[in-house]
Amino acid sequence: MTVRPIVQFPDLRLHVAAEPVVVFDDGLRGLATDLFDTMRAAPGIGITAPHIGVLQQVVVLQLSASDVVRTYINPKIVWASSERLRHQEGSVSMPGIAEEVERFARVHVAYQDLDGAEQFEEAEGLLAVCHQHEIDQLDGVFWIERLSRLKRERLVKRYEKALRGLQA
Repeated sequence: MTVRPIVQFPDLRLHVAAEPVVVFDDGLRGLATDLFDTMRAAPGIGITAPHIGVLQQVVVLQLSASDVVRTYINPKIVWASSERLRHQEGSVSMPGIAEEVERFARVHVAYQDLDGAEQFEEAEGLLAVCHQHEIDQLDGVFWIERLSRLKRERLVKRYEKALRGLQA
């Protein structure tokens, strides 16, 4: 449908918790389609409605071009393993910047589909990382907040330098 503008770091909307979706209609389906189109254009493997300035709990994931498109409405992590893993993360709102983040290796996620039906998914590896990353964003936690202060400050400086280079 439409590629929408992406909210760029350090926009304060990236630190606001999204509201639960309560209306499951064609408007929600259109939002999910726009999220997918915007994510593919970015490019990225995951996006939330807050990334495009819509403060609703909607996530779209597609881990690879051959993978199915997954849409999660009002997702919540209901269980997490004690085992952890480190994975390279970044954001469509902070393009070109990535760093390893420690996350749970396995999670169980409860969510609703586009029709409002309750669903449940067990995830491990990259899918588990993506769930945690995007649900954090829905909660107003931008991914770099999971880093140490020193790493976060270095990443922000690197991002600001990259932006200055684009403007030159």
